[in-house]
Amino acid sequence: MEGARQKTGLLHWLDKNFENIFMVSGLLSIILFISWQVVYRYIITKFIDRAGAAVWTEELARYIFIWISYLALCVTIRKRSSIRVDILYDKMPERWQQISWIVVESLFLALTAVIAFFGWGQIERLMRFPQYTTAMGLPYLIPYLVLPCGFGLMCLRLLQSLTAQMQKCGIHDSLAGFTFAALIVSPCFLLDYIEPLTALFGYFAVLCLVGVPIAISLGLSTLATIISADTLPIEYMAQVSFTSIDSFPIMAIPFFIAAGVFMGAGGLSRRLLRLADEIVGGLYGGMGLTAIVTCMFFGAISGSGPATVAAIGALTIPAMIERGYDRFFSAALVAAAGCVGVMIPPSNPFVVYGVSAQVSIGNLFISGIVPGVMTGLVLMGYCYFYSRSRGWRGESKDRTVHSLFRAGWEAKWALMVPVIVLGGIYGGVMTPTEAAAIAALYGLVCGTLLYREMDLKAVVNSCAEACETSSVIIVLMAMATLFGNIMTIEDVPGSIARAILSLTESKIVVLLLINALLLIVGTFMEALAAIVILTPILLPVVTGVGVSPLHFGVIIVVNLAIGFITPPVGVNLFVASGVAKAKLEKVAGMVLPMIGLMLIVLLVCTYLPEVPLYLVSGK
Repeated sequence: MEGARQKTGLLHWLDKNFENIFMVSGLLSIILFISWQVVYRYIITKFIDRAGAAVWTEELARYIFIWISYLALCVTIRKRSSIRVDILYDKMPERWQQISWIVVESLFLALTAVIAFFGWGQIERLMRFPQYTTAMGLPYLIPYLVLPCGFGLMCLRLLQSLTAQMQKCGIHDSLAGFTFAALIVSPCFLLDYIEPLTALFGYFAVLCLVGVPIAISLGLSTLATIISADTLPIEYMAQVSFTSIDSFPIMAIPFFIAAGVFMGAGGLSRRLLRLADEIVGGLYGGMGLTAIVTCMFFGAISGSGPATVAAIGALTIPAMIERGYDRFFSAALVAAAGCVGVMIPPSNPFVVYGVSAQVSIGNLFISGIVPGVMTGLVLMGYCYFYSRSRGWRGESKDRTVHSLFRAGWEAKWALMVPVIVLGGIYGGVMTPTEAAAIAALYGLVCGTLLYREMDLKAVVNSCAEACETSSVIIVLMAMATLFGNIMTIEDVPGSIARAILSLTESKIVVLLLINALLLIVGTFMEALAAIVILTPILLPVVTGVGVSPLHFGVIIVVNLAIGFITPPVGVNLFVASGVAKAKLEKVAGMVLPMIGLMLIVLLVCTYLPEVPLYLVSGK
């Protein structure tokens, strides 16, 4: 009996942690591989003649990256943590919310089953006609196994989740959910032909409204278009699911996320907060100013708005409330300051835009510095005058040059991260992806050996968190590639560009219209999803009126950064209100003046391109 119980316990643990084993070991491996690539290139080759090039590291890292990205998606399925539009879901009665999960997960299952099935077809072809990778001579069959294995495991996780959901809903509600899912897909099979764009955008809108994750909505709407309009071979979906993320630049995303997670878990946030408090903590609104400066510091490490709010808000919001600041103002201020995290480099949205628009990620990074600093300064100005009118002062304590240097010395390892990343990129020493890997390794060393605040469990949890967070972005980009290829075939970007330019060729009006569109989109769609969908559509429009792709990258990122604090999909607001234990609607009301100030920064960056591009043009 005891042996059976131990066996059951082991199986339960393995079922719960199966993906984590590969995610953690895989992420640590690729961080080490790419870091070794840099060390080998600049150190080993200096001392060993004919050392050659460590080309195998990049190739192996790419394939491991693809595997862990799709395995991590299995974890997000269990946790239901994918990016989705919740407008309709939040207004449903609880019973219908439960039924909606039956609909969402059965549709999700349909997509993963199709990709797993045709992914196995890819394996059969590679078995009949073997092909080998360039650097390592590895059979392509091995990396491509992720299609049947990874998506097959997703099918298993979805079936487990569906089974649990059916038990919760009961037989009648479960049948209602499956019936509704069948009704959604039925036009593809009942109608002989549907216009490609009608199918593509119609299904995408319906699926997003139903609550299907945005990445899966992109994939399913592409699948529906292929079935109903025969635009591409259906096998193409499996092929592109692999090739679209087989990209070295995209790997920067999990590395930057890992660097932020490692440094946050390793005690970075407290040290940066102490330094910021020494700089501005004695002024009116001192703790609020400290929160903004700390968000700017942390944004230069994590590249993520919500991660910045979570890491800094957990420390500063309770401290502000304790010192008499209004709870809703405190949450709103940190939520707005978190937007700076996606402007100041490194920035995940800039990486995604750079890959989508084929623009230098290094130039995008440097062009985000001025808008990020401007946003931080206007928020600090608002915090100062608002706090002064209410008599909120910083903590009374001696702040001397000595205490400032001591705080700076304690935070020295954290402050080195932006130097390593930006210095490596702009010094021509490293690519953005290599700089990101070095930053992640550095963050791991800081947390475990220098600050000594991360034990083995913390390292494992941090690796798993980084993989889960990045997988949502990576899969979004893969599915957006499928979606975008249909749009390209149907000439959607060109048609929209011609339509807008036929109305007006005024650069001012076109940019105003695009800004309005992006602000609206940002209120209900997550920034990264909006970038991968809208970039191929809007880029031909702005280039048609003389806006450079680099300048447009700044416009789209600053614009969508504002979306982090605009309901209903203002993720920074959600995080901040959760930390402050404050009602979302009251926090949203308090953030309105800050949105107004950020809009002024947006207009300056839009119509005075020399401002955001000053550092690029002057370097």
